Order: sequence, then structure tokens, then C-alpha cells
Amino acid sequence: MDLAYTEAEEEFRRRLREWLAGVLPGLPPKPSPDDWPARRAYDTAWQRMLYDAGYAGLHWPRDAGGQGATPTQHLIFLEETEKAGAPYVGANFVGLLHAGPTIAAEGTAEQRARWLPPVLRGDEIWCQGFSEPDAGSDLAALRTRAVRDGDDYVVSGSKIWTSHAEVADWCELLVRTDPGAPKHRGISWLAMPMDAPGITVRPLRTLAGSTEFAEVFLDEVRVPVRNRVGAENDGWRVTMVTLSFERGTAFVGEVVACRRTLEALAAEARRNGRWDDPVLRRRLGRLNAEFRALWRLTQANVSESERTGGVPGVGGSVFKLRYSGIRQELYEAAAEVLGAEGAFDLDREWALDRLSSLSYTIAAGTSQIQRNIVAERILGLPKGR
Repeated sequence: MDLAYTEAEEEFRRRLREWLAGVLPGLPPKPSPDDWPARRAYDTAWQRMLYDAGYAGLHWPRDAGGQGATPTQHLIFLEETEKAGAPYVGANFVGLLHAGPTIAAEGTAEQRARWLPPVLRGDEIWCQGFSEPDAGSDLAALRTRAVRDGDDYVVSGSKIWTSHAEVADWCELLVRTDPGAPKHRGISWLAMPMDAPGITVRPLRTLAGSTEFAEVFLDEVRVPVRNRVGAENDGWRVTMVTLSFERGTAFVGEVVACRRTLEALAAEARRNGRWDDPVLRRRLGRLNAEFRALWRLTQANVSESERTGGVPGVGGSVFKLRYSGIRQELYEAAAEVLGAEGAFDLDREWALDRLSSLSYTIAAGTSQIQRNIVAERILGLPKGR
């Protein structure tokens, strides 16, 4: 493992900083959080700027339309764009971070040619149709059915927590194609067009007041068999590829953001007099050490990814498990620094981030699921009964 950056990597960082410094001042104001068509337009315009500058799909392989950059260069990209305050991947995140890499790794040549260029250019948005109301955290217990009918699957069921379904063009959808098989088998991965007849989208309002999630109801939706990624009934393995990307580098920018938040909290504590409390100072110091350790763990995971051809390993579950908890602790400390009046003022970004932090032990795989992955796949412990 080598945690030092090479001369070429530092040169890549310098060029990226120069580009960001030149383009960010000219961006329009961010749209209202409630205006999803405007948010889609804003996010896809930024994606097109990245594409034109050669930064879209930076770490994707060249034969998938990417730049073939190393995982370390991708890490530098995520770090520098977050530090510079560049737009987050936003509505593009499922396509860029989940569906796109999965199709690049598992799709046919025709599927890669059809779906990857529009993702990289920001022309098409994807949503994720994995979770179901009755399955909880047990993804393998999904019950949305897909019955083969000639060249189509006929899909019926429902999904929940479907990110950006209101503005999506495509959905990476998990369906059960063999109800008689053991629950981890008999699952297939489909690309479903969101304008197909029989789809109903019902937005869900979160604790923070946003509507980036939705329920999706599927009533005999016809999806072409050619839209299946991987073999029929091999969807569980394909999904593990998707989730390895989700838990690999997807939270890197947020670690950088949390470190900035921690610095701002320390500055606020010095300003309002709470810095005199030694218990608070120790708490902030421990959080600083935790986030520095998470950054080193990220670098270690990236080093492993470079050795394994770019697919993140199960070490991402260790990162995700600890990050979920420490982010909540960060905003508990924010409440202590700001006091009750400042911490619960919903007009302040602090309060909204605090509410958002509560979801992180559930999103992208609950902490209980992550502990099972760490126990079974890293520590080699027997499966629980």
C-alpha cells in the first residue's frame, strides 16, 4: 500500500484545480431544492461541462467511454471538486455511480453503447429500483415479479426509496424471474424505461422536507428481454457488483465535506465561547481523528481497487459502517456547539444536514447488513441463523 501521491498525480490535481477555478464562478445559482425539473437541468448541465472537459466517467474504462484514470486519480477528483464547492453529482448519481459502472462491467457491447454515452453526457438520468416495502433490508426477499412473454418481461410489483424517480429516464430494476428458486437466486437485473405504460411514481417527503425518493408501482410493465444485464436469474451477483460501487467511493466527497463542517464547527465554537469547554474540545478532536482515519481507509480501499482492476472490494463496507455512525456524531456535536436554537433552525443548513445524517445508517445498506458483510466476508465468521 502506498498512500503518497506521485508527481503525475499531483500534476493532475493542479490541472483540475485550475479548471475548477476557471469554470465555477460562471455557474448559475442553484435551483430551489423543491424544483426537480430545474435541479435535473442544473445537474445535467454540470455533467455536460465535465464531459466536454474530459472529466466525465474519469475512472471508467476507455472502452466504456471513460478516461481510464486510476482509482487514485478518481479519488483526487472527488477530493478537489468537493473542496472547491463544485456541484454534487446530484440527480446523475445513480447513473454515474451505480448503473453505469455496473453496465460497464457486466453489460454487452450493445448495452454499453446504448446506455453509457448518455449517462456520461448528462443526457439521461437513472433511478434505482431495489428496495421494496415488504422486504426491509433483506434485498433478496424482493417480490416484484417478471414473467417472460416472448421478447418481453411483464413486470408487476412495487419499489420504495427509488432515488430521483420523478425525473429519471431509466431505472436499474431488480425483479424475481424464478419464484421457485432460493431467494438469493431467481433474481434478474433489468433496465426499465420510466416512460413505459403501467408505471406510477409517488414522491416521498423525507424528514428534511425533500422529495428525492419515491414509491414506484408497476402494473404489468413490459420490459424488453434485451434490457436484462447479465444472465436471467443471475441478478444477485450483478447486484453485488452494483453495491460494491455504491459502498466503494460513493461517500468520498461527503467525507471531505464533513471535515470542512468540522472545521467550521471549531471556528463557531471559538466565536461563541463554547471552545472553553474541554469536554467539547476533546469531542471535536476525536471527530477530527475519526475523519482522518476514514480518509486513510479510503486511500487503502483505493489501493486495493487498483490491484483488483478497479472494482471496489468489501472494505467499502467497513468504511460505510463507520462513516454512517461518525456522521451522526458530527451533527450531535454541531447541536452542542450551536445550542438548541441554532441546531433546530430549519432555515439553517446545519439543521437540515443533521436530519439528513439520521438516514445514513439505513441508506446504501443498513449498518446491520454491513456488519454481516464484514463478519462473513472479511473476518470469515459463520453465517448467523
